Amino acid sequence: MYRYDSFDQRIVDQRVDQFRDQTRRYLAGQLTEDEFRPLRLQNGLYIQKHAPMLRVAIPYGQLSTRQLRALAHIARTYDRGYAHFTTRQNIQYNWPSLERVPDILADLARVEMHAIQTSGNCIRNVTSDHFAGVAGDETVDPRPFTELIRQWSTFHPEFAYLPRKFKIAVTGATHDRAAILVHDIGLQLVRNADGEIGFRVAVGGGLGRTPIVGHVIREFLPRAEILNYLDAILRVYNRFGRRDNKYKARIKILVKERTPAIFTADVEAEWTQLQGGSATVPTAEFTRLEGFFTPPAYEWLAGDDPIYRAAVADNRGFANWVTRNVHPHKVPGYAIVTLSLKKTGIPPGDATADQLDAVAALADRYSFGELRVSHEQNLIFADVRQSALLSLWQQLKGLGFATPNIGLLTDIICCPGGDFCSLANAKSIPIAEAIQRRFDDLDYLHDIGELALNISGCMNACGHHHVGHIGVLGVDKNGSEWYQVTIGGTQGEHAAIGRVIGPSFAADEMPDVVARLIEIYIDLRHEDERFVDTVRRVGIEPFKERVYAPTH
Repeated sequence: MYRYDSFDQRIVDQRVDQFRDQTRRYLAGQLTEDEFRPLRLQNGLYIQKHAPMLRVAIPYGQLSTRQLRALAHIARTYDRGYAHFTTRQNIQYNWPSLERVPDILADLARVEMHAIQTSGNCIRNVTSDHFAGVAGDETVDPRPFTELIRQWSTFHPEFAYLPRKFKIAVTGATHDRAAILVHDIGLQLVRNADGEIGFRVAVGGGLGRTPIVGHVIREFLPRAEILNYLDAILRVYNRFGRRDNKYKARIKILVKERTPAIFTADVEAEWTQLQGGSATVPTAEFTRLEGFFTPPAYEWLAGDDPIYRAAVADNRGFANWVTRNVHPHKVPGYAIVTLSLKKTGIPPGDATADQLDAVAALADRYSFGELRVSHEQNLIFADVRQSALLSLWQQLKGLGFATPNIGLLTDIICCPGGDFCSLANAKSIPIAEAIQRRFDDLDYLHDIGELALNISGCMNACGHHHVGHIGVLGVDKNGSEWYQVTIGGTQGEHAAIGRVIGPSFAADEMPDVVARLIEIYIDLRHEDERFVDTVRRVGIEPFKERVYAPTH
């Protein structure tokens, strides 16, 4: 994985010292709230409902166990003993005291981490496929390119005051696990007919108040031109993007209003002026960055380990976990493992300091000392020997991270909602827990099959409810918390925005509403048809009619 060089370390250390002095001056009354706000936001610090919240960047979701132990230390020392993984592959602390935030940033800097540009109107943490480098459907490992974009965008002066926050995602696989089509810019690494590496570029995606699927504006961009082309997109956005209305300031609104064709022409014209210029990336730089992401020291294994296969045949619990949480690896004899942070009764994405330390120890033993964070708020061991899976599963059970529900209804994506966030209209976590308890029968979950249920506490859509097969949005109705339901959304290469089924529901109705949606699906589905595919085939009307039908 990427390691800081002396320049990286120096600028992060300097930022810590700078923010320490800014915090001292604010607490001494020498800076007003309005003066301090942009300074704290530049360092990932929000003021939430009950306390400050610090959001820490995890670039493209990759962590070393040294870094994970530092995150556990911070949770234990400065917070309430836990942390929350987000849909941007970041980690958040909900209870730090303001005066100790500079100490947290100093501890992060010691393990090559920071909270820079995790908030504010800038390019946020650049995300990627959590299976990067190990997935069998991967054309090119996206991590060197994602690291290039991270370095380019961090502290870039032109991106310190964008019209609105800006999100970039990169994948190198044919199956989109990075949700690139609902990002401001989504990049897919591809090869042309001559085998040359380049990018398929999509622009103008996003969720929030106006959910839109992005538009592909270039099918193939030579890899050397990636920074020039991104610069062209950002220049067009900076020039024409709205700054008078934050609800119309995202690039998705600009692309929609100018039309994708005109926006594309604007970008291409700008790129013509930049092409081949100083930001053109030389081959040597790609080679340098690729050197940070070399494969670990895999053993030469035959694959399909017989002891592992025998354990699957003999142990139903292990077999269920393998079916849902273990994924194919491109190297024979190895597997990718998802650790579920969605145990019933625990807020989705939360982990205690003790759990983080234990996961670090397991990653050292089983996965070459590295792990990943997914935007579905789970953790990934990317390189586990098949022969070690049974032992790993047994230890994960003791941690509460072995729930065999990845891709099932209880693998809920959920924002912190009204329990923490001052922007939320309603609570998210209690709704997620109530639904998880209602569907706590694993046999029934497996019979239902693949189903993504996403919950957001407000229109900012941090829970990605628009692209859930079932999406739940908290709304304020005359001072009360209610929940609007959408169905038919999906992420990935066939991304679609869900459709509202009708009037909102009270909180205590939500488990019954989801149960009725599932019952309707089971009645209507064809064999082996997913929930979202049934919705696409029959439309939302059959669901709407029966969900709102009087019960007797």
